[in-house]
Amino acid sequence: MPRKLFELVGRDDNRFSPYCWRTLMALTHKRLDFERVPCRFTDKERIAFSGQGRVPVLSDGAHTVHDSWTIAEYLEDSFPDRPPLFPGGTPSRALARFVNAWADTAINPVILRLVILDLFRHVDPADQDYFRRTREERLGDTLENLHATRDRHIPAFRAALRPLETLLKSQAFVSGEAPAYADFIVFGTFQWARLTSPLDLTAETPAIRTWRERMLDLFDGLGRRARPAQ
Repeated sequence: MPRKLFELVGRDDNRFSPYCWRTLMALTHKRLDFERVPCRFTDKERIAFSGQGRVPVLSDGAHTVHDSWTIAEYLEDSFPDRPPLFPGGTPSRALARFVNAWADTAINPVILRLVILDLFRHVDPADQDYFRRTREERLGDTLENLHATRDRHIPAFRAALRPLETLLKSQAFVSGEAPAYADFIVFGTFQWARLTSPLDLTAETPAIRTWRERMLDLFDGLGRRARPAQ
């Protein structure tokens, strides 16, 4: 049975999910063969076999794994002979776990407010009612009001990026001399914005911009080949 990655898809086959990009980069880094299976927000039945309703989901023979962090650990533990996601073992995994939590709690929620209306326009039309209802309930305002007031959140976002900018001034990748899963976590976040919004999240952060260019070129330009919907 072929290995399958179930990932979020938007309008014009735009695959913008930051969490799915983490897994896509991890699988590619591990040099594993897999099939990419698109799922819309409302395609819950397609991934019902996983026992929950969110992507990414990895189907690997008898194993079904969901949640990007859990998938990364599964890949590392199941394929130790392939290039490591956590080079150096436990300390590297612990660092990546911290980066995962930092991105999920300090970065992604702010970016969501910055790009929410742009993101809505990239969602598949069949999902737009669902997206608007669930995101407005979560954020407590309309998408249009959130967009109109997004400038007030930019200073907080710039402040949250300072540790990353400082780190990348002294080393090429988050993980050190070469990219690993900690880089894929952060790259997924910036790729999410790149594929949905014209807002430049790397403005005033030249080290992050340079790092992102390196990341876009990895794996024969896997990230760079992905384009926003027209």
